[in-house]
This record gives sequence, structure tokens and C-alpha cells, in this order.
Amino acid sequence: MPNRRSPKSDSSEVPRHLPVNHYFRFHLPHVHLASVFGDDWFALKAEAFARFFGTPVFLISQTVLVAFWIGANVAGLTQFDIYPFILLNLAFSLQAAYAAPLILLAQTRQADRDKAHADADAQHREALAVASEQRQTLASQQTAQLVVLLRKNTELTEIIKELSQRIESLTREMHGRFLLTGQNTLAP
Repeated sequence: MPNRRSPKSDSSEVPRHLPVNHYFRFHLPHVHLASVFGDDWFALKAEAFARFFGTPVFLISQTVLVAFWIGANVAGLTQFDIYPFILLNLAFSLQAAYAAPLILLAQTRQADRDKAHADADAQHREALAVASEQRQTLASQQTAQLVVLLRKNTELTEIIKELSQRIESLTREMHGRFLLTGQNTLAP
């Protein structure tokens, strides 16, 4: 059985050349996992055939073939499988003997794919939670910095107000002195 690692160790193995928003980036660490029954030609064709068993095309085709088989033998058009239909029963038994393992094969392979997708989805949710936590931490840091900046701005505004008031009082005082000095020089 393949060596399955924990989701946290696989998250660092995502290739760096993929964009951050690549949809399958969390599935890539699971690509190396081989299917339980392999990914060779036979396994893929067997799974495809097993999936075909449940389709309406297969069911309708089999029904038409069996109806033709029974109709041809009952009507006497052929004599290769008369009434108890032993050959038809053998064909169904053979089909059932191969269909059950192929269906189980398809279900097992699908279960493996579902597990890999579930692991990838869990990693994706975990990555989203970490990113959200980082955004919240950054937002709280920025809010704290803004509060500090607002305090400093308030302090500077108060200092500017005090300095403006001092300048105004000094200007009035100087203006008053110039007026007094000007009156003293004009009066003999």
C-alpha cells in the first residue's frame, strides 16, 4: 500500500510554479498515490466497463438482446438454445461472475479518489483558515498602528494649536510694542 503522509507535510510540496489560486494545487501532493488496483490499461478499462454496467444504454441493449434471444428460440428460428435457455442462463451467470468484482473494483477506486479529494479539501479548508487568521492578525496590527498614529496626530495638533496661540499672543505683544514705540518717537 502506498505511503500516505499527513496533510500538513504534503502542503509544502505544492510546486512553486503554480499560481496561488490554481484549483487543483491541493490535489497535487496526492498525485503520486497509486490506485489500489493500479492505473494500467486493464484496470482503467475494467473500471470503465464496470461503470458502463449501470447505464441506461447497457440495460436497454441487454433487454433487447435477451428479448431477441428468447423470441428467436421460442419462435423456432434457431435451435441452439431451446426453452429452458441453458445457454442464456450460463451467459447471465458469466456476466454476474465478472460484473460483481468489476463493480467492486470501480467502487474501491472511486473510494480512493474520494479520500484523496477529501484530504485535498481538508488541506484547502485548513489553508483558508490559516490565511483568514493571518488576515485578522494583520488587521488587528494595522488597527493598533492606526490608533497610535491617531494619538500622535492628536498630540501634534494640540502642539500646533498651542504654538499658534503663542505666535498670536507674541504677534499682538509685538504689535502693541511697535505701536507704543511709534507713538513715543512721534511725540516730542
